[in-house]
Amino acid sequence: MNELFTDIVLGASWTVLGYTLLLDAVMFTLVLLGARRVAEARHWKGAEGHGEIFASPITPAVSLLIPAHDEEAGILDTLRAALGQRYPALEVVLVDDGSTDRTFELVAERYRLAPINPRRTADLPVDGEILSVHRATTGDPLVVIRKTSVGKKSDALNAALNHARHPLVCMLDADSLLEEDALLRVARPFVEDPANVIAAGGVIRAANGALVDRGTVVEPRLSKKWLVRIQAVEYLRSFLLGRTGWADANALLIISGAFGLFRRDLVVEIGGLDHRSLGEDADLVVSMLAHQQRVGAPHRVVFVPEPVCWTEVPETLGVLGRQRRRWSHGLAQLLWKHRRMIGNPRHGAVGTMALPFFLVFELLGPVVEVLGLASVALAAGLGILDLGVAAVMIGLALAVGTLLSTTAIAVEVLTYRRYRRGRDLVALVVAAVVENIGYRQVHAWFRLRGLVAALARRTPRWTVMPRVGFTTDEQPALAAG
Repeated sequence: MNELFTDIVLGASWTVLGYTLLLDAVMFTLVLLGARRVAEARHWKGAEGHGEIFASPITPAVSLLIPAHDEEAGILDTLRAALGQRYPALEVVLVDDGSTDRTFELVAERYRLAPINPRRTADLPVDGEILSVHRATTGDPLVVIRKTSVGKKSDALNAALNHARHPLVCMLDADSLLEEDALLRVARPFVEDPANVIAAGGVIRAANGALVDRGTVVEPRLSKKWLVRIQAVEYLRSFLLGRTGWADANALLIISGAFGLFRRDLVVEIGGLDHRSLGEDADLVVSMLAHQQRVGAPHRVVFVPEPVCWTEVPETLGVLGRQRRRWSHGLAQLLWKHRRMIGNPRHGAVGTMALPFFLVFELLGPVVEVLGLASVALAAGLGILDLGVAAVMIGLALAVGTLLSTTAIAVEVLTYRRYRRGRDLVALVVAAVVENIGYRQVHAWFRLRGLVAALARRTPRWTVMPRVGFTTDEQPALAAG
């Protein structure tokens, strides 16, 4: 066999192992940083301090922005949770973005909507036509905007920003449920450090399988579907610990579009959300950081590990694939748009740590994983790589990945312990193992396809995930019609 070919295949095999171990080592460091931060947060005085924030006259009012397209399965639960927030001054701005189901009709009936002619508070570009604006006559601080859809979530959010009246804006997905004190907790950094904090985010958890009563998660439970359980582990690792670790390093890039709080004046100043971006949430954060650096203004992006937002996650591989391809496509757009920040020490840890990490490990990671896995299989099949050595390589990579996820589960159990049932905790641990055998490789394939779509400059589009709604009793929620 050609010696050069052998060297290439063996080199690729060892490269993918080293790459995987390095990635897991970096993530494990972030998890440890996040675990320390979570432990510190648990010792904070808690409810007493939140009571002071609730009563403080300097606590800024919040406009809660909810873009919705065909969300009849759960929109009333989402609105109940949003309007039921324990917060001193709040308004909810719902944008019905061209729904073809009964989303608007359900909201109109429940809140007795009446048409109004509002005064716009900003003039951000909106491509979809604004059809009408309505206000609730039930006494709830709810405004509903109807517009035609152009297939862009950012367009719906910009429409909401044009009608938002308060200094802070919280962007919330229409399939999400906020816990009662979530907004109060995530607003705390703006009260304590108003001169520096420009954005804050909180923990996102999978709502699939949880028992819900009138917009409140009364009993967190894991779904019976293993695909959902694996995503529950992903969310624990990413939100509870990963993003907490990035925030502690002053290098947090992503505040999830499912639940994030921002300074409205700054969002408007940078021109709102970029309609060309699929990753509008991450692009918004990086654009705000770049703007503040450019004008020499202070800027902190904070992650608070305790406020919780429950959201639906994909229940089928097809839907998951569309979601993850969109995320990868959006990340490629983000890194290209802000390429001058990558490795630039002027942008601090964001430029020297976060952006290079997302380029090397998140964007290019699936290329290494997919091609590397193929090279290991080829080398073992041709007898170039000893099967025992190949087994050790793969076993070591799987062990480190499993350790990473089980550490996140352990921190969850020792701190917040949302999942009370023993079988749920066992299922989480099993999912942490299963995640590395099959799911991780399929996930890499989805991400690779998203990268290819970005390189091919395909037109991005906001693809809506089919909703199943929230479980309100012991029976599974019915799928939307």
